Amino acid sequence: MSAAAPRLVYVVDDDDAFRDSLRWLLESAGYRTALFPSAERFLESYRAGSGACLLLDVRMPGLSGIELQAELNRRGDRLPVIFLTGHGDVPMAVEAVKKGAFYFLEKPFDDRELLSLIEEAVQLDADALQERGRRLAAIARLASLTQREREVLELVVAGKKNKQIAEALGISVKTVEAHRARGMEKAGASSVAELVQIALDSR
Repeated sequence: MSAAAPRLVYVVDDDDAFRDSLRWLLESAGYRTALFPSAERFLESYRAGSGACLLLDVRMPGLSGIELQAELNRRGDRLPVIFLTGHGDVPMAVEAVKKGAFYFLEKPFDDRELLSLIEEAVQLDADALQERGRRLAAIARLASLTQREREVLELVVAGKKNKQIAEALGISVKTVEAHRARGMEKAGASSVAELVQIALDSR
């Protein structure tokens, strides 16, 4: 993990001493931390995409950890969640994993195991951010195409030859070639394979 850009790990737990011990552990491992005593306080401050991982207690006064996870899911937020749970909460934590939580760890846990899980979750989040970036870039490139360029490139992606595209659109092969060349240049594709990848990234 780069020391120049430490990732932010959120901790939501109603136990003050436990939060403090997690802060010390995480910051000593090079992470930034944001700690909250309740799910409600977390939701007041949280901005989508601002953190790399959420350490979340299952059972808390007010909104429970499970309910907070459900709210993040409702918002379409894919922040990796690691539930930190007492023994009696294991069945709930298992259910949370089925609903998209990254992992659950039973208290008391080994610090090294937690840090290893966080590193995996942080990498997962970084990969997701990169994927979102690719998607937005692909959408922006394709948005610059004219309607005709888009029609031509859609048929190129579908595997059609220039002559087939010309027949399908009722235009000349030379016109197809011109639209294809301009469209691929705007899309940033130097080959049909790259064009197909950009089309896939935009979905």
